[in-house]
Amino acid sequence: AHAIWEALIQAGVEPAGLGARDTLRLEAGLPLHGHELGAGITPLQARLGWVVGWDKADFRGKAALMAEKERGVTRLLRGMIVDGRQPAREGSSIHADGHQVGVVTSGNFSPTLGTAIALGLISPTVAIGDAIHFDVRGKTLEGYVADLPFVEKRL
Repeated sequence: AHAIWEALIQAGVEPAGLGARDTLRLEAGLPLHGHELGAGITPLQARLGWVVGWDKADFRGKAALMAEKERGVTRLLRGMIVDGRQPAREGSSIHADGHQVGVVTSGNFSPTLGTAIALGLISPTVAIGDAIHFDVRGKTLEGYVADLPFVEKRL
């Protein structure tokens, strides 16, 4: 393991921790299990309907997913830009037009964008570009709904 580590360092690879990984996956708009994926969050809500084997004869939960697909989701994973550097953290409520419309699932400062960003499950009636605000431990932060990914991948 030590030889592999040394070879990677000599090749110019820089070590990175979970904080860096989390910032990069958030900027890419990628879901994380336990935040945007997991119990109580369907693939349709997480915008992952494309990975479901809809043509399979049957699978556990297919009937429920088909019903949700037909009636539409009640909440949808969206990206949000927060005005300023302070992030809206997991669990912060999201409001639009005087009503709570969702909850933040992940949030952090984006060094690439120079502002705070967040992912959250919000009402599908809230559109990209709509103004929103967050209640973060009693403090109000302003922002708006943004398209994902926040940062396009560069290869």
